[in-house]
Amino acid sequence: MRETVTGLVLTLNGERWLDDCLKSLDFCDEILVVDSQSTDRTIEIAEANGARVIVNPWPGPVAQFELALSEIKTDWVVSLDQDEMLTDELRNNIQVKLSANEPVAGYYTPRSSYYFNRFMKHSGWYPDYLFRVFRLDKMKVTASGAHYHFEALGKTDKLSGDILHYPYESFEQHMDKINYYAEEGAKSLREKGRKGGLLQGLLHGTIRFIKLYFLKAGLLDGKAGFYNAMAGFYYTFQKYIRVEETEKWGKL
Repeated sequence: MRETVTGLVLTLNGERWLDDCLKSLDFCDEILVVDSQSTDRTIEIAEANGARVIVNPWPGPVAQFELALSEIKTDWVVSLDQDEMLTDELRNNIQVKLSANEPVAGYYTPRSSYYFNRFMKHSGWYPDYLFRVFRLDKMKVTASGAHYHFEALGKTDKLSGDILHYPYESFEQHMDKINYYAEEGAKSLREKGRKGGLLQGLLHGTIRFIKLYFLKAGLLDGKAGFYNAMAGFYYTFQKYIRVEETEKWGKL
């Protein structure tokens, strides 16, 4: 007998891909959308797909997920971001595993992300296994900077088939996100007592570029791989000089 499952999506102005996202979850017993006060068609799209919608001002990823999980009554959860969707292969494999009732906390799934002109196959972007299919009581939410993580509380396995991810509409949007992530990353460095500055920024930024472009074979992703590695350099450089910015300006 198949155990019950909820499809969970947190949203904020996610109209671009939300319809595809929710349709890929239509095998779930319930779809729950927790929205952070969107001003576009997000809520309308969610309701049109039969989702139960809760609106809650953004309190941070951990608190928002904890709110969402407290509303779920099913055995399992499949969690997607608003710019992600399941391939047919992954959908089918999830349903097979839910029917098998295996004694696991959940399953890691590969994610394939689109950047510039292709789905990245290198650059540290693929297979990008994420813990997104889990038993309700066998997962803990944590966060580091702007990024959240699902921590498995027990034995896990892997599924085949991808989550398709469309993180950026343009370089402009990528830069906007880098600005946000760099500030959150700088806050995390400050909290850890790490030092910033020009030399630290150049050193860590260069290491980041080398890792993405050479060690993670980003050069095999063509122009997209090079652009991504340069963005990685810029993000890391920004983190460290923003720590110095706080050290200098904070004394004025």
